Amino acid sequence: MFKREEDDYEGRMIIADKLLDECFIDPAEEIEHPPVAISYGTHSYATKDGEITYDTPFGTYGNFSVISAPPKHKKTFLVTLLSAAYLGGNSKRFVGQIKGHRSDKCLMHFDTEQGAFHAQRVFRRVLDMCDLKNECYKTYGLRALTPKERLDVIDLAIQTTGNLGVVIIDGLADLVNDVNNIEEANNVVQKVMTWTQKYDIHIITVIHNNHGSSKPTGHLGSAMEKKAETIALLEKDNFNSDIVRVKCKSSRSRSFEDFNFYVNKYGYPEVASVEDKWIDEFLNENRPQDTN
Repeated sequence: MFKREEDDYEGRMIIADKLLDECFIDPAEEIEHPPVAISYGTHSYATKDGEITYDTPFGTYGNFSVISAPPKHKKTFLVTLLSAAYLGGNSKRFVGQIKGHRSDKCLMHFDTEQGAFHAQRVFRRVLDMCDLKNECYKTYGLRALTPKERLDVIDLAIQTTGNLGVVIIDGLADLVNDVNNIEEANNVVQKVMTWTQKYDIHIITVIHNNHGSSKPTGHLGSAMEKKAETIALLEKDNFNSDIVRVKCKSSRSRSFEDFNFYVNKYGYPEVASVEDKWIDEFLNENRPQDTN
């Protein structure tokens, strides 16, 4: 028995020695800033060579972001805006200063909550806004699967899809049976961190807030907040609930500026670009017929 435990320890130390080498970071090495996957607006820095302007990241490759809001705060519509901006095409009139930096990389989109009909409407809305076909937009509805099956399917899809740039998981809490189960939550967070680093992708996750709080739900939400590159918080306008404000709650990079969006009369989200004093009149003219 003792010999078996000793052999197990020696085996773990051999693996640990290999991992230690892989994890070494040389402080003297020049490591470039992670390339931007999705940005909102720009910012400038003064350098000895003059002022340089950069795109302000919403998220970079090799990291993940969290979109957090109470139910019915149009989280999926923000995901639609980000997806359309990333894919490009003719989406500029909807997405404002949101910008995708994808080159020829592809977008993968998982919806865990909705049935096939409603999930397809979300996916089709993205393509309609871009005026594109779905050659580089991989879409999946995982509602019928168990939490473990959902996690395994996402793992397999990321491993086997080449040229991947951004992955959206709309409904992160559906990857666990209990958002307060520490082991389950930590497993999901570790998966997300491994996927982003190993495959050099950006993952956008969506999770509900706790009731009456800006904190995402459960231990899962707390653990994701601690590890995320960017946390975007959605709030409805106090005077006009058709307007949703997107706030950068925290960021490891330069925080993007707050921006507003609404859903137009055709059911497409748009970044608000009109002056505040005109926004009520504008929204009354563009009130959507269906915001599902």
